[in-house]
Amino acid sequence: MTDIKNLLQEFKHIADNPREQLDKYLDKGIKAVGVFPYYAPEEIIYAGGMFPYGVWGGQGPIDKAKNYFPTFYYSLALRCLEMALDGSLDGLSASMLTTLDDTLRPLSQNYKVSAGRKIPMVFLNHAQHRKEEFGRVYNAKIFKQAAERLEEICGVEITDEKLKEAFEVYNENRALKREFIKMCGDYPKTIKASDRSNVLKASYYMMKDEHSKMLKELIDALKELPKEESNGPRVVTSGIITDNPGLLEVLDDFNICVVADDVAHESRGLKIDVDTTIEDPYMALADQFARMDEDPILYDPDIWKRPEYVVNLAKDNDADGCLVFMMTFNDTEEMEFPSLKQAYEKAGIPLIKMGYDQQMTDFGQVKTQLETFREIVELNRI
Repeated sequence: MTDIKNLLQEFKHIADNPREQLDKYLDKGIKAVGVFPYYAPEEIIYAGGMFPYGVWGGQGPIDKAKNYFPTFYYSLALRCLEMALDGSLDGLSASMLTTLDDTLRPLSQNYKVSAGRKIPMVFLNHAQHRKEEFGRVYNAKIFKQAAERLEEICGVEITDEKLKEAFEVYNENRALKREFIKMCGDYPKTIKASDRSNVLKASYYMMKDEHSKMLKELIDALKELPKEESNGPRVVTSGIITDNPGLLEVLDDFNICVVADDVAHESRGLKIDVDTTIEDPYMALADQFARMDEDPILYDPDIWKRPEYVVNLAKDNDADGCLVFMMTFNDTEEMEFPSLKQAYEKAGIPLIKMGYDQQMTDFGQVKTQLETFREIVELNRI
């Protein structure tokens, strides 16, 4: 039988040591391409025989990036640029950047004039009118241009056949992650909040077929265990990213069981698979993006669709409430929060908003808010 504890420790080591992972692939002669947030089509990189390396800021100082941004830009963008400037991304053959919110647009241009000379940029300007035919055609065109740019920079060949093979690998990985995420609510003592985060985060620093192999082992081992009762609140989490070790330690201390999430770094990008019946692989990627919904950075004329979706996450997964981790200066998430709060109040489900950024080290306020949340949950359970 698979040793779950050792497997979780292996996921943690990978999640905690991204540079070690990058060097491992580079030492094998595999070229690597940085993938910045959000919704960059990694499959194109994988199809070229290269390693898609997730760049999501992480913990650390912001020094060099301050020369390119005012102080009121959210920390994820600043940390991503800092990584490109401080040597953390050295060895990458290219970086893929998108422009889906008001901070990512200047990030792409600041990257181009600063780090872009050392690590060339592959630029993706998604069409927000992604469901209409003209939007699909446009997005298919920019995805193909991205592939051609990668071929030019990295000296690789990206064929339609290799892309379709990549779709199968990525669809399998997304499906396994969704299955694992669903299982976490059934095994809150075996899979703590930090374990859940590490398993998902590790996939940004591994080839997806390798991550799938490890994840299958974990899922099969969990299925051998009897289901467990939670000692703490069952929650839905929402926000951009929640991988801060200090935050995860607090969640573990409060026995928080994350039964589902609306987190960009976790589930938001996993919901929709590529339709492998579509003949043109670039149209298949455009179709996948067209079916992405319930994300504040994606245009949707129905403003109540997303709040209803996040409320249903709590209802469908028997959650006690929702924890919203609001990244400081992220205008997109801040502007949509009132509708989310109103939807939760209407449903009678507790919702707590907590300020968050990637440089946080003091979680005293979070602890106080979780104390309050736990008391509310206990009263609701009576």
